[in-house]
Order: sequence, then structure tokens, then C-alpha cells
Amino acid sequence: MYKSFYNLKRNPFEITPDPSFLFPTRRHNEALAALYYGVRRHKGFVVLTGEVGTGKTLVLRCLLQLFRQNNDVAYAYVFNGRLSPVEFLEYVAGDFGLAAAGRNKGELLLDLGSFVISRAQRKLTTVLVVDEAHHLSADILEEIRLLTNLETAHDKLLQILLVGQPELDEKLDSVGLRQLKQRIALRSRLEPLDPSETRGYIERRLQLAGANSTEHAVFPIETIASIYQHSRGIPRLINTVCENALIAGYARQMRSITPDVIDDIAVDFRLGVVHQPHTENSKEADDNDVRLAAKRLLDLYAYLQKPPREVEERAPVAPRVIKQ
Repeated sequence: MYKSFYNLKRNPFEITPDPSFLFPTRRHNEALAALYYGVRRHKGFVVLTGEVGTGKTLVLRCLLQLFRQNNDVAYAYVFNGRLSPVEFLEYVAGDFGLAAAGRNKGELLLDLGSFVISRAQRKLTTVLVVDEAHHLSADILEEIRLLTNLETAHDKLLQILLVGQPELDEKLDSVGLRQLKQRIALRSRLEPLDPSETRGYIERRLQLAGANSTEHAVFPIETIASIYQHSRGIPRLINTVCENALIAGYARQMRSITPDVIDDIAVDFRLGVVHQPHTENSKEADDNDVRLAAKRLLDLYAYLQKPPREVEERAPVAPRVIKQ
């Protein structure tokens, strides 16, 4: 509803990962290059991690778009890792177009192996892409590692891309997955945008949406500074704040969004509310409270165990009332 008011042809701040809106920062370019190089050079394992909302899925969508432009790449795309190992293999086989229903684990592995080897013999590339990989269990990660045993003396026959939040790094650093960690050929990490990148990000999205750069700025410099402060440079939060700012600006008939509008939106979305972890100080305070409560209980128990006469002697004496 605000597009005509701001002379836009499309919504510039949708939160869906649209490859046409990729803002090529240095880190995003490096991540895309690492993923593409790892697949094309048959490196085997490639890992991309980043905080929530930093653009991992967008980079992945750009990569898959590149793959679709070539006929020599087939990929299975897994976006839900909350599966059992057998369900995971069934999903992968089905996405490759193989019959998976009613087959046991051994049959699924044989079918996948035959499929990958057959494609390799024809000089074709096969890729397993796992988004939200931080949800994968250790058992599934081990199954994925074993799939990389499909190799020749020179090449990995199955290329595997693991994309997820920083928790994925923690899993891969565990002792139980050290064999998998040692097989990672390339590793990238996305970070939030800095203030300059945030400004470029907003301006580029407006430009792609049809905004006329010669007109007055929809988001002045001071407003962008407020957006960065509240979003901390996380692209998804920038989109959310800017989208709601355009709606609010349209409702108020404001050609330029002011910082106070951004502040109001930040309050509405509780962007300043951060969950405080259970710190050591609070743990110590809790321990002290427990010890104090235990001591009081022990004192009360000891008092009740005393003979009645001793209790009466120690009991407080009620004041006498003198009648006049």
C-alpha cells in the first residue's frame, strides 16, 4: 500500500531470501565463492555458519540458482534436520528422484551409492545441501560423514554443504565428530553488517525496488544510524524495521522516515529485550540462599528437639497486664 506513495515498483524489504536482492559484502562474496568453488572442485565438505538473520539461506539460494543454470549439477536440498537417520536418507534419496518408500537403510545406501557413482562416471556433479544443519543429530552427521567415503583417488564423488547457525560449529568441534571436522575442506562464516554496509544495504534495496536516488532520501543518514543501532546490522532485522517504518511513514504521510519512528518500531518489536543468561554471580546468590534456608531449617529442627521444659524456659514471657 505504500509503494505508490514512495514511488516504488516492489516491496524492498521482504524477509524472504530473494537472490535478486543479494547485497554483495566482502563476507557474503567470500561465502558464495567458497561454496561454489568447493562444489566445482569436488572438495567434499564445505561448511557455512552465521548468526540468525545474517543471510545464510540467501547465499545458499544464490548458489542453487547458479547450479540450475548448468545441466551437470544435481542436488538434494534438505531444510529440516529434525529427522531420524533413516528418514534423512529417505528424504535425500527422494529428492534425488530415487525410489525411497519402503526401503531399509542398507537398500537406501546402495541406491544412493549407485546413483552418485553413475553420475561421476559421466563427469556429472552430485551435491547434498543441508540448510539449518545445526539441528542435525550426531547420528545423522556421522551418516553424512560416511557418505563421503564415496570417492576416487582424486575426487570426492558426493559434495556436501552444511549451512547453519554457530551451534553447528560447536557440534563440529566436539570430540565425537572430530573425523568429520578433519574432512572439512572449506569453511566460511557470515557476520552482521557494519554501519557503512547497513547504509549501502538499505539504499541498494530501495534502488532495486525502483526508488529514484535523485529525490529526497526515504531513510536519511540519522535514521539509518538508528536502524543500525536497533538491528545491530542483522539483515533480517533491518528488513523488518524498514518494512514497518515504510508502513508507519505512509500512515503519517511522511516522505522521509525520522529516527523517532524507528525507535517506536524497536519498542513494538522488543528489539532491546535480550534474554540474560544464568550468570555465575546469580548462581552464587542462589547457592547462598539455599545454604541460608537449610541453616534455618536445621536451627528450627534443633529447637523442636529440645525438652519441653527447656523450650518453655527459653520461650518469650508475655507482658503482665496490671488492673487498675
